[in-house]
Amino acid sequence: MNPTPVTSGVGAVASDALGFTKVADLIRGRSGGRPQRRAALPGQGDGVELPGGRGSPTVGVLALQGGVQEHVRLLQELGARTVLVRVPADLEGADGPRVDALVLPGGESSTIDRLLRSFGTFEPLRRAIADGVPTLGTCAGLVLLAREVLDAAPGQRSLGVLDVAVRRNAFGPQLDSAEVDLATTLGPARVAFIRAPRVEAAGPQVEVLARRGQGIVAVRQGAVTGVAFHPELTGEPLFHRRLLATRRG
Repeated sequence: MNPTPVTSGVGAVASDALGFTKVADLIRGRSGGRPQRRAALPGQGDGVELPGGRGSPTVGVLALQGGVQEHVRLLQELGARTVLVRVPADLEGADGPRVDALVLPGGESSTIDRLLRSFGTFEPLRRAIADGVPTLGTCAGLVLLAREVLDAAPGQRSLGVLDVAVRRNAFGPQLDSAEVDLATTLGPARVAFIRAPRVEAAGPQVEVLARRGQGIVAVRQGAVTGVAFHPELTGEPLFHRRLLATRRG
């Protein structure tokens, strides 16, 4: 692995309650303000059809707080339609499910949890994922998916749809943010770690996809994938492409 510390200007945001957006801006700044796109693997085009030939999938991106736009941009460049999910009606209407897949972005997991409950979206989201909607959670999204949060903020809840126990901010503060070349079972990936969580325990049905050092940083259980890092900030399409190709459970 070849970590690139995100140091320039980070000291100015270290006291920020979140600081995610500013650190993300530092990462984007290395590529002229936009994430660099990794080349597609042989035989992989940018347009991805859902299994069954229904054309471009519609992916709901949870948009209550955190890094949303980078996920939207990457998904659209891969050929998906995107909708922003805030309220239960964004997930399902009278005509049935409105999304084929879901992305839970990074941000502050305890804040997203509170907003989910305030908007009445917590249980509908949990139910949709438990019913088999393919889902990718990045950083705080991994924390939201987890069965247990070992160092949860007071009153913090998680969706409990991924059989892992996680620890928040396990790789250090903003000053330790880094871009990393990561070996995964799905292939190599260039990703960003920003106050990243770590999986401390995984159930027997959970597949470990990647480690950083001895720490588990990417897992999959059925149609649910959780990663501790940010592929969207570096323009890494590997995990989003897999999400689009995943069959509903």
